[in-house]
Amino acid sequence: MDAEISPEEVDELLDADEAVRVVDIRSEAEFDRGHIPGSENIPFHALADEIERLDGAERVVTVCPHGKASVQAARLVASYEGVPDDARVESMEGGLSEWEYELERSGASGGEADGDGAGGDDEEVADGPGAPF
Repeated sequence: MDAEISPEEVDELLDADEAVRVVDIRSEAEFDRGHIPGSENIPFHALADEIERLDGAERVVTVCPHGKASVQAARLVASYEGVPDDARVESMEGGLSEWEYELERSGASGGEADGDGAGGDDEEVADGPGAPF
């Protein structure tokens, strides 16, 4: 693992269309409720079995609710032989609780974007039943 990366830096990478794979390690249900646009879901419990999905990735950012489990996930990804030795593998600092940008929704919500973000002022959305984590 290279380091942690701030949510602001992740947002800048995505806005610049940089070649980065954002891997959300939460459960599928949590992912469906709200995730970083363009991210992919590989739940932490399945990461070892599905890690080949990251073959050849040059830059990977792992994401979890609060930035703790994603550090472990980043270490696992960085140790995987299918990821090039010179690849950058980072964990998003603070996790989705620090993400103040748009979230994408999938599943029953029909994939609509939510402009409130996980770090918004609306406590019901941030911490209630509709929370993304």
